[in-house]
Amino acid sequence: MLLMITDDNNNEWKNYVRNNMYEYNKKHFPKDLIGRYQEVHYFLKDDKEQVYGGILGEICWNWLEIHYLYIEQEFRKSGYGTKLLSEVEGIARQKQCDFIKTDTLSFQALDFYRKHGFEVYGLIDNAGGHTHYYLKKTLSNY
Repeated sequence: MLLMITDDNNNEWKNYVRNNMYEYNKKHFPKDLIGRYQEVHYFLKDDKEQVYGGILGEICWNWLEIHYLYIEQEFRKSGYGTKLLSEVEGIARQKQCDFIKTDTLSFQALDFYRKHGFEVYGLIDNAGGHTHYYLKKTLSNY
């Protein structure tokens, strides 16, 4: 058999890798956490369906991970980021997640996340000339 490496952007192949990785991981997690996966997305939009930002994440086992939080420049510092983050944190608590994790670059939202109870647990210097921070917020559900 001849195997080759390709960079084709194929959704079926992406799903194959993702699903098989998930199945492999399931073998190593406690039974009560298996199957706990949910995408969590909230959007900031107007009455004409124009989107001005949002937060994209997912619940996986006992945590919620924020992948993206973005607000259009003109609406920053108006509390919308806090409201989006609060929605996601509410879902994480409802789903009994133990923590929320995310990452940010030094020119992005480090102070915002710290203000909302996130702590830096790791960093990488010289990530494109910036610092890449990894953050975690422990949730006390009990």
